[in-house]
Amino acid sequence: MHTEGSESLSGLLRGCAKEDRTSQKQLYQLFYGYAMSVCIRYCKNRDEALEVLNDGFMKIFTKIHKYDPEKSFKGWVRKIMIHTALDQYRRQLKYAEVRTGDIEQQAGLSNGENVLQQLAYEDLLAMVQRLSPVYRTVFNLHVIDGYTHEEIAEILEISVGTSKSNLFKARANLQAMIKTNFQDEYARQGR
Repeated sequence: MHTEGSESLSGLLRGCAKEDRTSQKQLYQLFYGYAMSVCIRYCKNRDEALEVLNDGFMKIFTKIHKYDPEKSFKGWVRKIMIHTALDQYRRQLKYAEVRTGDIEQQAGLSNGENVLQQLAYEDLLAMVQRLSPVYRTVFNLHVIDGYTHEEIAEILEISVGTSKSNLFKARANLQAMIKTNFQDEYARQGR
């Protein structure tokens, strides 16, 4: 098994820098699962995530010489996958309805937080994927990947208020989906 700190990874990276197809294939296989887990959070379905993943690996292979070996390769892969997903989002942005507004405070999930702990990861992921592209992107950047609203505003070229508003609306949509999901589940069990 290859690990990030192993000589095997270093050898694969050297092979990729020389455009060795075998090394590229092995690196792809080694980081496929991790990279897909990043991509799927930003995409509406598995097919779109696979497209982003493959675009991301093309960037990795063509820009491998820009990787700083003093830093985590896994972190570099994550960053490239996020940026590739954001590029995909920007391409789709012209088709998406972007709602703007200025919400002064974010609403938390309050009652939904205990419910979230009961949800299976796949259920929650499916709900996040059902969000509009703009809500899903802001939610992932802020909640999952830890970006600030200022950073999100800069990345997506929106105002800080719009970022906050989109996060608020994403959370509200998720709360509604969770409530509906659990009402349906409760009704099935109660009868």
